Amino acid sequence: MIFPPRCCPYCQQAFQPSKRRPDQGVCSRPGCQARRRNEYRRRKRLADPEYAQVICDSRRKWREAHPGYQKNYWQTHPEAAVRNRQQQRQRDQKRRVGLLVKNTLVLDLKHSAAEVWLVGPLAGDLVKNTLVSSKLLLQAPSPAMAPAATS
Repeated sequence: MIFPPRCCPYCQQAFQPSKRRPDQGVCSRPGCQARRRNEYRRRKRLADPEYAQVICDSRRKWREAHPGYQKNYWQTHPEAAVRNRQQQRQRDQKRRVGLLVKNTLVLDLKHSAAEVWLVGPLAGDLVKNTLVSSKLLLQAPSPAMAPAATS
């Protein structure tokens, strides 16, 4: 029996369901199958507290059996350590900007005579902040503001 082709929800490609699995909802590409399994596990952890506890205990037991693994990994993979530090800085920046974006309790600066200048690559992410309008200023310091030369 041949079933009509279906569209994979992950890669958006048409696929032919298996004869043995007529209810197949995801294509057989490895990436799509991995996503399907990960989503199943995520839903299972949320729905079944006992399953979630088994996973937690399993990870804890592995860490106890391999106490120096993480430290050894960072020492033997310096390129991964550098990449991780860079990614952590980016995550920290996004978190700080996210807090600014959602901040609706600050002083209403639209009615203030002062101007607020937000400078930096993440200033554009403040779209949802309804209380503050931002301006971008790129200016060299004036001679009056420059530090005095010491001799």
